[in-house]
Amino acid sequence: QVQLVESGGGLVQAGDSLRLSCVASGRTFSSYVMGWFRQAPGKEREFVAAISRGGSITTDSVKGRFTISRDNAKNTVYLQMNSLKPEDTAVYYCAARTAWVPSNREVDYDSWGQGTQVTVSS
Repeated sequence: QVQLVESGGGLVQAGDSLRLSCVASGRTFSSYVMGWFRQAPGKEREFVAAISRGGSITTDSVKGRFTISRDNAKNTVYLQMNSLKPEDTAVYYCAARTAWVPSNREVDYDSWGQGTQVTVSS
């Protein structure tokens, strides 16, 4: 397993932007699929975006507003979140998968971070 540490969450107003970061331990970061999930109060954890070396996938509800990217030299994956809405309020989790293909399924990920809180006020 890989150790993951998220940062960048906070309290913002609707329409603002935030960039989440997730730093991974280990020397094989470039071979991992990295994902972002979120869990709103009283709801199940849901997929947001994932990225491999070859491409990325993003859930429909955030397309055009959120962008996932990675810097393999820094062992870091990012989630740029623009035009934030109150319904984006959640704890955001970084996850890693030892595979080549991105997945939107929680069960496919081997390692998880502790999460970072994002709160969007109206």
